[in-house]
Amino acid sequence: MLRKFPGKVKRIIIKVGSSVIATDQMKPRMAHLRSLVAQVSAIRRRNIDVILVSSGAIVLGMGELNRKHRSSDLASLQALAAIGQTVLMRKYDELFKRNKQKCAQLLLTWDDFDNRLRHNNARNTLRTMLEWGVIPVINENDTISTDEIKFGDNDKLSALVASLVQADLLVLLSDVEGFYDLKGGEKKLFEEIKEITREIEGFASGRSSHSVSAVNPTAKKHMSKGGMAAKLDAIKVATQAKIPCIIANGETEDVLLRILKGERIGTLFMEKEEKVLARKHWISFGAKPKGSVIVDNGARQALLKGGKSLLLPGVVGWEGHFKKDDVVVVRDEDDHEIARGITNYSTTMLQAIEEKKGQRELIHCDNLVLCKR
Repeated sequence: MLRKFPGKVKRIIIKVGSSVIATDQMKPRMAHLRSLVAQVSAIRRRNIDVILVSSGAIVLGMGELNRKHRSSDLASLQALAAIGQTVLMRKYDELFKRNKQKCAQLLLTWDDFDNRLRHNNARNTLRTMLEWGVIPVINENDTISTDEIKFGDNDKLSALVASLVQADLLVLLSDVEGFYDLKGGEKKLFEEIKEITREIEGFASGRSSHSVSAVNPTAKKHMSKGGMAAKLDAIKVATQAKIPCIIANGETEDVLLRILKGERIGTLFMEKEEKVLARKHWISFGAKPKGSVIVDNGARQALLKGGKSLLLPGVVGWEGHFKKDDVVVVRDEDDHEIARGITNYSTTMLQAIEEKKGQRELIHCDNLVLCKR
């Protein structure tokens, strides 16, 4: 019986891991790349929008310089990314041209999602490329990224891109067949997961994958930043935007074409029943919080009921340095995160307030998202 998606797939995001792109010698896996590009091109000819989120720049940079060990200092990693990104895009450009398709490079950092104006600009740029029939190839801009603006892995980047362009499907291609149930010491593949529970998270915790990699394990640790836990985090982002996700093995023959045909390949994660509005999705996932505000138990109880703004009398403290209109985390006095929202005050403004009653709310309910993490 074929798998059915909630709606017709008109726009798909495909994230490709480094292990699919590079050999254990840190060189391009040309057979895999040829197959990937041929499949993407075939999908595009069906008038389905395709965006590739491709890892591999640092690994291919290592291969160009015949380096066997991943550097740990930021400057070296950025230099490797700059070298490898040219190799990666050259291969994609050559292969897409052979398939009579055009591709374009787009490098992003979290700043491009965190800043609302840049967030909208990125979305408009991607929509224009898709209207022109161009296939965007996206990677994190490792050449300029710092810890403050890094995604951490391309899984999360792909999920944010999927929500940014309102995709109909996100496919994460890796070196695993999908997500496994590890109860009882056995390994059973989940065909479908409707909710990421604590038990599901426990299966992923502390494991880089759920299968023996086809890539040399020694080499693999220099190649992959993500793992199954990172993929689950990314899937939470996408499913909150009502986008179904699939984890599948990138080495499976014609994997993308067969997924779109409805074959039960990999693990399907279904979307949440209630879709989070675009603005609130950005608050919850797209923006990096600039600080925290701590609230008393009365404010905590009021917020958890839903539909309430955060008023100043309930605020007992704050951390960090934030400006008006920044996103902040709302925590209770036990340091549990209960919400995120856009603040109407900066830390400087808060310090200057002597009487809290009668003042404008700290966070309006329209700009507040309760935490379900």
